[in-house]
Amino acid sequence: MFKIAIVRKPGKSMLKGLTTAELGLPDYENALVQHAEYIKVLKECGLEVMVLEEDEKHPDSTFVEDTALLTRECAIITNPGALSRRGEIIEIKNVLKEYYSYIEEVQEPGTVDAGDIMMVGSHFYIGLSERTNEKGAEQVVEYLEKYGMRGSTVNLEEVLHLKTGVAYLERNNLVACGEFISKEEFQGFNILEIDKDESYAANCIWVNDTVLIPRGFPKAKEMIKSEGYAVKEVDVSEFRKLDGGLSCLSLRF
Repeated sequence: MFKIAIVRKPGKSMLKGLTTAELGLPDYENALVQHAEYIKVLKECGLEVMVLEEDEKHPDSTFVEDTALLTRECAIITNPGALSRRGEIIEIKNVLKEYYSYIEEVQEPGTVDAGDIMMVGSHFYIGLSERTNEKGAEQVVEYLEKYGMRGSTVNLEEVLHLKTGVAYLERNNLVACGEFISKEEFQGFNILEIDKDESYAANCIWVNDTVLIPRGFPKAKEMIKSEGYAVKEVDVSEFRKLDGGLSCLSLRF
């Protein structure tokens, strides 16, 4: 069960954020409204939410998930694959000192975005992508093993981050779309297949037995509900324009 979430308000500089989505520029005022709703829903799921102020120096800083991997035993500060995001980790590390006695850090030449890491119990799947390289993944696995956990890598072919297309919902249920449906690494799970036309809904998150999904994907919503989960929809359409989704917007632990 999660107790705490860390989020960061989007800054006006988000209009200069990294993106491959080709959906146009975000509407900043609407992004603020959506972010506030996201916080509200996390609180409804029983989480205490720490809200960090805007970081105008870093346009993508609202996507706090990429800066750290939080486990039950330790925090691992990443080294983001995009140079423009490296500075984001400084404040996150200081914040996490309030919660973690053990903090490790990914070092060059390793790069890691934590959006490429999916936790399944004490095992962590690490996507090798444009943002997360083998050197970075190796360091993460070493740190995990140091604290009695395990990790393995998954090669990505089509998506930006691992959790763009796959999400673990506990109870051995795995939401998946695209390349992840047939990945050998995931065949032991009960795969909940997301249709191609609703692929954005694959980036959903389990929060204390409630599943948060992006608003506007009825087939995905009904499928997840049919597995016995409470489902809450959250509009994150402005963040989608920057390749972001529900998991990207918080660190949950």
